[in-house]
Formats: sequence, structure tokens, C-alpha cells
Amino acid sequence: METISIPKNFKVTPEQFYELASVEQLAKMELTKDGELIIMSPTGGEAGRKNRRLIQQIGVWTDQNGTGEAFDSSTVFILPNGARRSPDVSWIKLERWDALTIKEKEGFPPLAPDFVIELVSPSDMKNKRYSDLQLKMEEYLENGVKLGWLISPSTKIVEIYRLSYEVEILNEPKTLSGEDILPGFILDLSEIW
Repeated sequence: METISIPKNFKVTPEQFYELASVEQLAKMELTKDGELIIMSPTGGEAGRKNRRLIQQIGVWTDQNGTGEAFDSSTVFILPNGARRSPDVSWIKLERWDALTIKEKEGFPPLAPDFVIELVSPSDMKNKRYSDLQLKMEEYLENGVKLGWLISPSTKIVEIYRLSYEVEILNEPKTLSGEDILPGFILDLSEIW
């Protein structure tokens, strides 16, 4: 197997990104609004387990509530600024999802989710990518996301991002409310900490 070394700030076009992403997926990829290709390492077992618990909780609520669709970390969204991003967990109101064509739904949906979660993994902390995740959360808001949670299990800190508000930082919360974006949804963090 050949190793590919991607230089920092390596850029590709949206078409090249689509072709790369269509190849047998060996790595999770994103594309910034400036065309910088970001290759993310696979998660370890503990981060994968915690991410599964997050998607399970929002998935159960989504099925019961019926007002939207939930997506896992393998879904790439084309944000209005042109970036291709894949939040760890995301949710879109049903009327926005239903407004997409079949082709748009089958490809990378051309919209920003209404809600996102990013889970800070041990490799994010080790490689000092926490500030990159904070910038990514800001980018989500700039592109129409209404509510986002940046969850750091190692520090038990949650940063809450809301449209038109300052970031709220919570230390060791037991639960998080979906507020008016996901009415009635309460995330139990006991299995994440």
C-alpha cells in the first residue's frame, strides 16, 4: 500500500473533492471554503463509542418526534460558503430536508444543518486541534446552523454555540437541552463523561 503525504494547505476543487470522496473511503475528509483538503484520522474505540451514544440519543428522539432527520459523522454537507463539512452528529428540520431533490439527498446535501454536535477526541486534544474545532463551530453558525454543541469528554466541558449569541461554556453538565431548535430533546451526558 502506498502512503500519501498531503502538504498543509493543499487545495482541491469541489469536483476533485467529490471524486476523492467517491473512491473507497479510507479516511474521513472535509474541504474548507478556501479549498483546503482536510484528512482526519479515524477515531479510536472510546471516541467511536461515545459518538455512537450521541447519535443513538438524537436518533431515538428524532424517530419519536418526527419533525426532522438526524445524520451521523459520515454525512458531508455542502455549506453555503462552499465548504464540505461532516459534523459528528447533525439534524435538519423535515421541511428543509424534504425541499431537497432526490439527487441532492443522495449526494452531499447542499445546506447547513439546523443543529450539530462535534465531539472532541483524544487525538484532537493531543494534536492541538481544539481551536480548529472552535473555528469550525463558528463556521457552522456563519452558514446557518442555529445550535451547536462542542463536547469535550476529557475536560467535561461543553461549548454551546447559538446564532447571534456569545458562546456559553458549561463545566460538567449532566444534560443539555435542545432548546427551541430540538424542542423536548434532552441529551444525557452520563455515558459521555
